[in-house]
Amino acid sequence: MLAKVSTCAVIGLEGALVEVEVDIGHGLPAFAIVGLPDAAVNEAKERVRAAIKNSGAIFPLRRITVNLAPADLRKAGPAYDLPIAVAMLMASEQIAPLSATGGVGVADDCLFLGELSLDGGLRHTHGILPMVALARDRGISAVYVPAMDAPEAALVEDVAVYPVEHLAQLAAHLRGEQGIAPYVPDPALLAPGGDKTYPYDLADVRGQEHVKRALEVAASGGHNMLMKGPPGSGKTLLARTVPSILPRLTLPEALETTKLYSVSGMLAAEEPLVRQRPFRAPHHTTSHAGLVGGGRWPRPGEISLAHRGVLFLDELPEFGQNVLEVLRQPLEDHCVTISRAQGTVTFPANFMLIAAMNPCPCGYAGDPTRECSCSAGNILRYQKRISGPLLDRIDIHVEVPRVEYEKLTDRREGERSAEVRARVQAAREVQARRFAGTRATCNADMGPAEVRTFCDVEPAAQPLLKAATQRLQLSARAFHRVLKLARTIADLAGSESIGAPHIAEALQYRPRVEVG
Repeated sequence: MLAKVSTCAVIGLEGALVEVEVDIGHGLPAFAIVGLPDAAVNEAKERVRAAIKNSGAIFPLRRITVNLAPADLRKAGPAYDLPIAVAMLMASEQIAPLSATGGVGVADDCLFLGELSLDGGLRHTHGILPMVALARDRGISAVYVPAMDAPEAALVEDVAVYPVEHLAQLAAHLRGEQGIAPYVPDPALLAPGGDKTYPYDLADVRGQEHVKRALEVAASGGHNMLMKGPPGSGKTLLARTVPSILPRLTLPEALETTKLYSVSGMLAAEEPLVRQRPFRAPHHTTSHAGLVGGGRWPRPGEISLAHRGVLFLDELPEFGQNVLEVLRQPLEDHCVTISRAQGTVTFPANFMLIAAMNPCPCGYAGDPTRECSCSAGNILRYQKRISGPLLDRIDIHVEVPRVEYEKLTDRREGERSAEVRARVQAAREVQARRFAGTRATCNADMGPAEVRTFCDVEPAAQPLLKAATQRLQLSARAFHRVLKLARTIADLAGSESIGAPHIAEALQYRPRVEVG
């Protein structure tokens, strides 16, 4: 007998419907899976065999052929275990298809996802969110997923999610013997944001008030930032405080981020929704594929895992030059496209870059109290490890000097991150209203058209902007970045237009030697 059920594959971040066909025919006992399966799918034969036997069902000792259609689409991972088992029970007439009168059984608009253990239990499966989202878009009304993945699947509205703990439980449900109730999510657990205690707070940083101000501006507009200073001046600590001042994730942003972490297998079972902005800090030895994504079958890299959050690159010149140069396109386009012989995959990569570096190999060039041991040639070669075009894509360049003894021993507590975050949140809300209906979400996302529309410079500030453009030899990109940065500073000040003080502060964040 022939039986068919629906399941799903994940290609990049998107799902693709897969039809599982099982035919049980005459002949010597055999079990074959066709349709471009990988090793994990081929191994499903043994998992399905043991799971069916240990669930109290009968495994047919006949010639079994499983076809995963379309046959030219690669099938990977163990999520095909459950649909294969259900189709096999249907083909062996241990479960009936849904009757035309609405009886029990398997309906055409049902989707099955999940890895089976040998005892018939269901395990956590990666990529549930994009697969259930595809099911909703294709008009499928019911999905059966492992019970531990039901909270993640329930993030998709207008789909009935059935949490399955065991294959025997699902078989009883499909026979009408003992029903499984659809999963009802807890709204409190699925709401983004929420209170959180951050491990690092701006109040813990002594001194460096100008750097804290730069971080506030960067967080308010989503701008990229580079900190340069000697070892021990607080660059890393300052970078790690950034999540504590970033605005709350909106629900669409949280769903985008959750989809990435679901596909990557990094979504915690107890946290079905990514509720806080990511903070990724890869080591400088990370590979090209590790940073931007890749592999034979492309997976998201660090820049995609930092989507809607922060990518922190400490010791920036120590990263391989070819690794750093691939950041150029994602910093502009907010996505990364990976091409392979099998096809092309695009991952989102709208992140805020925070980088830190020493001024020279020994770290003490320009330090007033400690002599630098590097030659001029070594310093130049060290700084040239970062190309001009990459530096030109960084809006804020700030010096982080050595902290003086008096500030280190000052007992007074500085401004806490919660206070800064309130101002950042207010500025982001202004930008959300400004960019409603456009592709931009914050000032850093503005293109040339948005800059012309929203970056209105007061007449009194025009001479300053003109003089700075000529003296600093700003490139067209740098000119627009100054305007976007000034727009953010004006938003923090509650100003409708960009004035001379806003332009002046934005210009202070340009590097001393222009790289246009």
